[in-house]
Amino acid sequence: MKESAEQSSLASEAYTVVRQRILRGDITLGQVISRRKLAAELSMSFLPVSEALLRLEIEGLLESRPRAGTRVRIPSPEDVQGHYVVREALEVQAAMRFASVATPGERAELKKLAVRVDQLSVQLDRPLYQAVHQKLHARIAQCARCPALLDAIEKTHALASIWFCVMRRPKPDDSPTRHQELAEAVCSGDPNRAADEVRRHLPVAVEHSLEVLEPYFRLRKATGRTFHRSDKKLRQGPLDLSQLH
Repeated sequence: MKESAEQSSLASEAYTVVRQRILRGDITLGQVISRRKLAAELSMSFLPVSEALLRLEIEGLLESRPRAGTRVRIPSPEDVQGHYVVREALEVQAAMRFASVATPGERAELKKLAVRVDQLSVQLDRPLYQAVHQKLHARIAQCARCPALLDAIEKTHALASIWFCVMRRPKPDDSPTRHQELAEAVCSGDPNRAADEVRRHLPVAVEHSLEVLEPYFRLRKATGRTFHRSDKKLRQGPLDLSQLH
């Protein structure tokens, strides 16, 4: 029993470490993860590391293939589009519930946060923007007062965070107040207006994701089923996408 509990604790530690590195972009899309190196780094055996990576694979953050290895999962265009179909359904529900049940203080907090997100959107500190942006969407879900809905939204945001790591700056034609517009609608007290604004807001993210991930889509097609731990370019660091342009 004690040994099993320790094993579970080690697996949770490895899971947290790898997940955080993926979400921060320290481990990039398509980069191979060496179980041997990770186990040595964390002073663990293969078993808890393997359990952690399997959990991340189930969550859609990693992908593994027999005799090939494990890497950060590269999505297909269909994956991205499907992700945002699900995300829209979830976030529309969260926005409608927020419009109905959020307190005046929560509405004021959301508007203030939206101003901060729009200010950060034009700055170079993309990790900070990503963190505050995710906090904005998470806050809508939290104030919807539905734990199951919040849990589902947080899982979809994890995937979006990985894709966001390859983005650098907003497009020139993006509205400089797009998150304030979202907050105004969600805080309006009108669930239908809130839902409509979410449906207007998310397609911009779909377009951005498909555009910046295009080189990775081609990499996914080019590598097919051939990514290996022995591939030094994949194992040692971020992918060189210049050859794909």
